[in-house]
Amino acid sequence: MKSELFVNGKSRVVEGHPMDRLLDILRDELGLIGTKEGCGEGECGACTVLMNGEPVLSCLIPRIQCEAATVETVEGLAAAEARAFLEGFVSDGGVQCGACTPGIIVTALALLRDNPHPDRQEVQTALAGNLCRCTGYEGIHRAFDRGAEDE
Repeated sequence: MKSELFVNGKSRVVEGHPMDRLLDILRDELGLIGTKEGCGEGECGACTVLMNGEPVLSCLIPRIQCEAATVETVEGLAAAEARAFLEGFVSDGGVQCGACTPGIIVTALALLRDNPHPDRQEVQTALAGNLCRCTGYEGIHRAFDRGAEDE
Protein backbone atom coordinates (compact mmCIF):
# COMPACT_ATOMS: atom_id res chain seq x y z
CA MET A 1 0.00 0.00 0.00
CA LYS A 2 1.32 3.41 -0.98
CA SER A 3 0.10 6.39 1.03
CA GLU A 4 0.81 10.07 1.41
CA LEU A 5 0.95 11.83 4.74
CA PHE A 6 2.19 15.21 5.85
CA VAL A 7 4.90 14.94 8.48
CA ASN A 8 6.29 18.03 10.17
CA GLY A 9 5.01 20.20 7.34
CA LYS A 10 6.32 18.08 4.45
CA SER A 11 4.46 15.74 2.13
CA ARG A 12 5.83 12.20 2.42
CA VAL A 13 4.91 9.16 0.36
CA VAL A 14 5.45 5.86 2.13
CA GLU A 15 4.81 2.29 1.08
CA GLY A 16 4.19 -0.89 3.01
CA HIS A 17 1.60 -3.13 4.60
CA PRO A 18 -1.70 -1.42 5.56
CA MET A 19 -1.28 -2.55 9.17
CA ASP A 20 2.27 -1.22 9.63
CA ARG A 21 2.33 1.03 12.67
CA LEU A 22 2.73 4.80 12.37
CA LEU A 23 5.54 4.50 14.93
CA ASP A 24 7.52 2.23 12.59
CA ILE A 25 6.82 4.45 9.58
CA LEU A 26 8.17 7.47 11.43
CA ARG A 27 11.25 5.76 12.85
CA ASP A 28 12.20 3.21 10.18
CA GLU A 29 10.95 4.71 6.92
CA LEU A 30 11.31 8.43 7.64
CA GLY A 31 14.23 8.38 10.08
CA LEU A 32 12.39 10.40 12.75
CA ILE A 33 13.76 8.61 15.78
CA GLY A 34 12.60 11.17 18.36
CA THR A 35 9.37 9.26 18.78
CA LYS A 36 10.10 6.35 21.13
CA GLU A 37 8.59 2.93 21.60
CA GLY A 38 7.94 2.18 25.23
CA CYS A 39 5.44 -0.60 25.69
CA GLY A 40 4.15 -1.09 22.13
CA GLU A 41 0.65 -1.56 23.58
CA GLY A 42 -0.65 2.00 23.98
CA GLU A 43 -0.14 2.04 27.74
CA CYS A 44 2.85 4.36 28.30
CA GLY A 45 2.53 7.36 25.96
CA ALA A 46 6.21 7.36 24.89
CA CYS A 47 5.19 7.17 21.22
CA THR A 48 2.73 10.09 21.32
CA VAL A 49 2.59 12.26 18.20
CA LEU A 50 0.02 14.74 16.96
CA MET A 51 -2.19 13.46 14.17
CA ASN A 52 -4.46 16.09 12.69
CA GLY A 53 -3.69 18.21 15.75
CA GLU A 54 -4.63 15.62 18.37
CA PRO A 55 -2.29 13.50 20.51
CA VAL A 56 -2.34 9.85 19.43
CA LEU A 57 -0.34 6.76 20.35
CA SER A 58 1.60 6.01 17.18
CA CYS A 59 2.14 2.37 18.21
CA LEU A 60 -1.62 1.83 17.78
CA ILE A 61 -2.20 3.68 14.49
CA PRO A 62 -2.00 1.52 11.34
CA ARG A 63 -0.72 2.92 8.05
CA ILE A 64 -4.19 2.68 6.53
CA GLN A 65 -5.46 5.32 9.00
CA CYS A 66 -2.62 7.71 8.13
CA GLU A 67 -3.61 8.41 4.54
CA ALA A 68 -3.62 12.22 4.04
CA ALA A 69 -3.10 12.77 7.78
CA THR A 70 -1.04 15.61 9.18
CA VAL A 71 1.48 14.29 11.68
CA GLU A 72 3.71 16.31 13.99
CA THR A 73 6.52 14.58 15.84
CA VAL A 74 8.73 15.88 18.63
CA GLU A 75 11.26 16.91 15.96
CA GLY A 76 8.64 19.09 14.27
CA LEU A 77 7.51 20.64 17.55
CA ALA A 78 11.02 21.64 18.63
CA ALA A 79 10.52 24.95 16.85
CA ALA A 80 10.17 28.51 18.11
CA GLU A 81 6.70 27.97 19.62
CA ALA A 82 8.10 25.29 21.91
CA ARG A 83 11.53 26.71 22.72
CA ALA A 84 10.67 28.40 26.06
CA PHE A 85 8.73 25.40 27.34
CA LEU A 86 11.49 22.99 26.29
CA GLU A 87 14.16 25.05 28.05
CA GLY A 88 12.04 25.15 31.21
CA PHE A 89 11.35 21.44 30.92
CA VAL A 90 15.09 20.72 30.97
CA SER A 91 16.07 23.27 33.63
CA ASP A 92 13.23 22.30 35.98
CA GLY A 93 14.12 18.61 36.01
CA GLY A 94 11.37 17.33 33.70
CA VAL A 95 13.92 15.16 31.91
CA GLN A 96 15.84 12.27 33.38
CA CYS A 97 16.33 9.07 31.38
CA GLY A 98 14.52 10.50 28.34
CA ALA A 99 12.42 7.48 27.35
CA CYS A 100 9.11 9.22 28.05
CA THR A 101 10.26 12.75 27.18
CA PRO A 102 9.16 12.95 23.51
CA GLY A 103 5.65 11.75 24.30
CA ILE A 104 5.32 14.11 27.25
CA ILE A 105 6.63 17.06 25.21
CA VAL A 106 4.16 16.38 22.38
CA THR A 107 1.25 15.98 24.82
CA ALA A 108 2.27 19.10 26.75
CA LEU A 109 2.53 21.26 23.65
CA ALA A 110 -0.86 20.06 22.42
CA LEU A 111 -2.30 21.16 25.77
CA LEU A 112 -0.51 24.52 25.62
CA ARG A 113 -1.83 25.18 22.11
CA ASP A 114 -5.38 24.78 23.40
CA ASN A 115 -4.80 26.37 26.81
CA PRO A 116 -1.69 28.56 27.26
CA HIS A 117 -2.22 28.75 31.05
CA PRO A 118 -3.41 25.35 32.31
CA ASP A 119 -3.83 24.79 36.03
CA ARG A 120 -2.27 21.81 37.82
CA GLN A 121 -5.38 19.64 37.40
CA GLU A 122 -5.56 20.32 33.65
CA VAL A 123 -1.88 19.39 33.29
CA GLN A 124 -2.38 16.18 35.28
CA THR A 125 -5.41 15.25 33.17
CA ALA A 126 -3.60 15.93 29.89
CA LEU A 127 -0.55 13.91 30.94
CA ALA A 128 -2.53 11.00 32.45
CA GLY A 129 -1.59 8.73 29.53
CA ASN A 130 2.14 9.48 29.73
CA LEU A 131 4.06 7.33 32.19
CA CYS A 132 7.37 8.49 33.64
CA ARG A 133 9.31 6.23 35.95
CA CYS A 134 12.08 8.72 36.81
CA THR A 135 10.90 12.26 37.50
CA GLY A 136 7.93 11.80 39.79
CA TYR A 137 6.27 14.44 37.55
CA GLU A 138 7.17 17.38 39.82
CA GLY A 139 9.80 18.75 37.42
CA ILE A 140 7.31 18.44 34.59
CA HIS A 141 4.74 20.41 36.57
CA ARG A 142 7.33 23.07 37.45
CA ALA A 143 7.99 23.58 33.73
CA PHE A 144 4.29 24.33 33.22
CA ASP A 145 4.26 26.63 36.25
CA ARG A 146 7.31 28.53 34.97
CA GLY A 147 5.68 28.93 31.56
CA ALA A 148 2.65 30.52 33.16
CA GLU A 149 4.86 32.89 35.18
CA ASP A 150 6.93 33.91 32.14
CA GLU A 151 3.90 35.22 30.28
